[in-house]
Amino acid sequence: MTTPRSALVFGASGFIGRWLVRELLLKGVSVVAAVRSASSHAHLASWLAAHGTGEEAGSLLVDFDDEDLGLDPSEHPLNGVTEVYNVAGAFLFGMTAEQARVANVVSSERIVTLASKLPSLTRLVHLSGYRVGGQDPAEVPWSAERVRSEYSRLGAYEASKAESDAVVQATASTLGVPWSIVNPATVIGDSATGESEQLLGLATTVRDLWNGTLPALPGGQDTFVPVVTVDYLASFMALVPTAPETEGKSYWPLDDSTPALPELLTRLAEHLGVRTPRFRIPVRLLRALPQRITKAHPETLSFLSSERYPTASATLFAEGNGLRHPDVRVSITRWADYLVAHHFDRARPLSVAPASIGS
Repeated sequence: MTTPRSALVFGASGFIGRWLVRELLLKGVSVVAAVRSASSHAHLASWLAAHGTGEEAGSLLVDFDDEDLGLDPSEHPLNGVTEVYNVAGAFLFGMTAEQARVANVVSSERIVTLASKLPSLTRLVHLSGYRVGGQDPAEVPWSAERVRSEYSRLGAYEASKAESDAVVQATASTLGVPWSIVNPATVIGDSATGESEQLLGLATTVRDLWNGTLPALPGGQDTFVPVVTVDYLASFMALVPTAPETEGKSYWPLDDSTPALPELLTRLAEHLGVRTPRFRIPVRLLRALPQRITKAHPETLSFLSSERYPTASATLFAEGNGLRHPDVRVSITRWADYLVAHHFDRARPLSVAPASIGS
């Protein structure tokens, strides 16, 4: 007899977390939302009710400053949890190395440790990032010199995500936790409605395009900033624990058919009826210019790359389970329409500030 699925979701009140909780509930999975405050759970409950789940998620208050997260794994409802999802963390540019490590590395290690104490656990699913996935757990712990080097080279946010990717694998292997890692690309809005509360990264560029303050199209014909819709990502993550073959593997669920960045922005300008910047600025020049001219945080420039990613296994797994990417060009325009209609504003009814975003 199969044990009923029961999920514990860290970061449940954030952008990705809410869509994941919704997907799990719609699949009949019981969900416990690990949140920082009662108000966070109240906002989550309101959002779920407005998005047609018909079910509520339970809640536990989590304290990320506590080694045990303020939770007792032997008590109900944790003793019945079969799946743990870690979509918590800080998606923020300009953090210090210490701030980023506490938010994204230490918290992830503590979540893995908690998962190791859950008697019914069958899988831990950790949200990493498309540019940082696939780290070598054998290199954990990072030396002080490597920490200084990587956090200087990549910036605190991206380096902390890379380090946490390695730490999660290493800690899970040491403690005997069955794990899977999901490495999403830039997460955009729902494929049907465009709904999104993520206003960093690519959304900022769309805002500048709409406002007429984007001086030039960044990058060249091969500059690839891939996207994935939040509903596809949620569906993918909810599928992962159902398949034994996904244990111990990392997946890159991003849409390879995302247009190159200049083409993507040109299409959006035409769709929105705004001026397309006449000039293009190469990535190398962008990185050389001071921030007062580019108006972009230096940490964001590493995402302007021509690199491609190992998506084949994620695509094969998803399609084998009947999950396919929606038309990326349609999804991007719906997302942009939503951002414009809501004035690129996070402070809306049923809005929750994103405490958990993938990179």
